[in-house]
Amino acid sequence: MLNILAGQLAPTTPATFTVDYLVVAGGGGGGYEYGGGGGAGGYRESNLILALNTNYTVTVGSGGSGGSGYSTNSVSGNNSVFSTITSSGGGRGGSRTIAVNASSGGSGGGGGGVNGTGGAGNAGSYSPVEGYAGANADIGANEGGGGGGAGGAAVNGSRTGANGATSSISGTSVTYGGGGGGGITSGSGGTGGTGGGGNGGGGSNVSGSNGGANLGGGGGGAGEWAGGAMTGGNGGSGVVILKYPDTRTITFGGGVTGTESSPSGGYKRATITAATAGTVSWS
Repeated sequence: MLNILAGQLAPTTPATFTVDYLVVAGGGGGGYEYGGGGGAGGYRESNLILALNTNYTVTVGSGGSGGSGYSTNSVSGNNSVFSTITSSGGGRGGSRTIAVNASSGGSGGGGGGVNGTGGAGNAGSYSPVEGYAGANADIGANEGGGGGGAGGAAVNGSRTGANGATSSISGTSVTYGGGGGGGITSGSGGTGGTGGGGNGGGGSNVSGSNGGANLGGGGGGAGEWAGGAMTGGNGGSGVVILKYPDTRTITFGGGVTGTESSPSGGYKRATITAATAGTVSWS
């Protein structure tokens, strides 16, 4: 559209622009004894048409804590939000000893050994899905199932965490949302999935490792309790990454921790690593 200004035709400044987004939620915590791996945080990537000089809500979900005893269960991850987009926190991993079930989430947590059922991933009503299911524990074995990932479901009866999904929105190819590995009574714990999944604990009193920070990985499940201290791994925190025309400048508000990149290829990118109901706007 055109305006008439001082007798000349002048272009009108667009009131809207397009923002590509990646919204990854916090991963779920790994389970306690023979613990299932935590499910990865939900993963959503697409674009929105937004208005200038308007505040949009941003929240970066923290990871859920791992199980730390018979009365302290693992916890699911927390949601991440950008504007109208919500990615669901990863499901917690199950535990054999206290019969705590895995939960569903962005990706589902793995079932606790023996014979625990994995949680479902959140398909939602859109495509692609946020994440996939965690594994059922191996029937009769003292090992937890792997957590589901953003790139696929964990294999039932396996303690290996599922792999995450890869994005280049940041300007570099990075994998996010790996599922946590399951814990086992002896031998090697389950390997966490690519994209920040924590490894499971293998053997007596061996803790699971934490999911990768700002990758939304699930925490690894703990091994066998034998009178010592151990915990399931904590889920990794999520992240929000925004890509927009380099003619725009972002403003962070409300306690947002983020950085804006220099222009590259006609775009800028904002990486937000922490925010609790913060805001962003563009001019």
